[in-house]
Amino acid sequence: MPPKLPPALPFLILLSFLFFYLYSTSLLPHSPPSSAATTTTTTKTRTTSCNFFKGNWILDRTKSAKPLYDESCPFHRNSWNCLRNHRENMGLINSWRWVPKDCELPKIDPERFLELMRNRNIGLVGDSLNENFLVSFLCILRVADGSAKKWKRKGAWRGAYFPKFNVTVSYHRAVLLAKYEWQPKQPTMNDGQKGIYRVDVDIPAEDWATITDYYDVLIFNTGHWWGYDKFPKETPLVFYRAGQPILPPLGLFDGFKVVLESMVSYIEREIPRKTLKFWRLQSPRHFYGGDWNQNGSCLLNEPLKEHELDLWFDPSNNGVNKEARKINHMIEETLQGTDIRLLDLTHLSEFRADAHPAIWLGKKDAVAIWGQDCMHWCLPGVPDTWVDIFSGLMHNSM
Repeated sequence: MPPKLPPALPFLILLSFLFFYLYSTSLLPHSPPSSAATTTTTTKTRTTSCNFFKGNWILDRTKSAKPLYDESCPFHRNSWNCLRNHRENMGLINSWRWVPKDCELPKIDPERFLELMRNRNIGLVGDSLNENFLVSFLCILRVADGSAKKWKRKGAWRGAYFPKFNVTVSYHRAVLLAKYEWQPKQPTMNDGQKGIYRVDVDIPAEDWATITDYYDVLIFNTGHWWGYDKFPKETPLVFYRAGQPILPPLGLFDGFKVVLESMVSYIEREIPRKTLKFWRLQSPRHFYGGDWNQNGSCLLNEPLKEHELDLWFDPSNNGVNKEARKINHMIEETLQGTDIRLLDLTHLSEFRADAHPAIWLGKKDAVAIWGQDCMHWCLPGVPDTWVDIFSGLMHNSM
């Protein structure tokens, strides 16, 4: 009779086989993830990495293309309220819809956006094109909170508070971003000069210098005042650093570059890292036949075609509207390596030569005094698309 096996031996043999199986399977190559998981990841990537800035305008006469507000919005600025000023073709102007090349751009849902921003504040800093942006923004958001109140605190030029969501959206006027002030003619000034505008390149304008910790989101811009039409040789910009004139004196665009570098450095240094920071690139002008003070006009009935854009805006053509791309290039260079995001609304806006207030400015003598407005935008109008894009970026960022 054969000897009996110890009672634990069968269990040990079974355990050995189990360890051998697990070890051998661990040496096999891992299977790729399922196609469902890959699709989900790919879809999410495609959504969040969508380039809203490249695309085309298509004519869309459906109800969905109708603006979210009208001439009755209390935040309007009169000269941009093209419905009240009876600008021609407003229905057509607002029937063009921006379609990004590789994705859909959803129209902003004002209530959903304000809910996303609950208990937060958004600030826009710069020139009147950021104010143009703001007015569109406020009129759209008011759809979700009719109790919105005008707001002018913290040095803001204008803004609104939305009490239902505890959200503030406002604009701080700082056309050069840096501090500048008029100094009347002195004996040491050149002949023909009436005075100078002193620009302290290393000091931010007071209008926004104290808001660094108030806003959760900031949108900066500057550019439209950096031209010889604003500061001719009789009243030039003169640049100072650390309280002393910069020598040799800087020309206009060299000065712009220095101011840009100083203000970006200040933003990076003084504004908390948690604050979302954007820089809106230039809003293009559409003067035809001369500049704003040379009887320039923009009485066009439809957007420009793709092949026309370089003729209007390429700096090498030395046209009236060449400064936008030139300034953009300097801004993009300066922002490299920072945490400030580009809000590149230039290309989509270049098409829209048809969408400015032009001669419909709300005052009968305005054109005679100021010329046609081919720089700012009718509201409702193109800035509403800017708001859609900004909303899309915010939903992808938070």
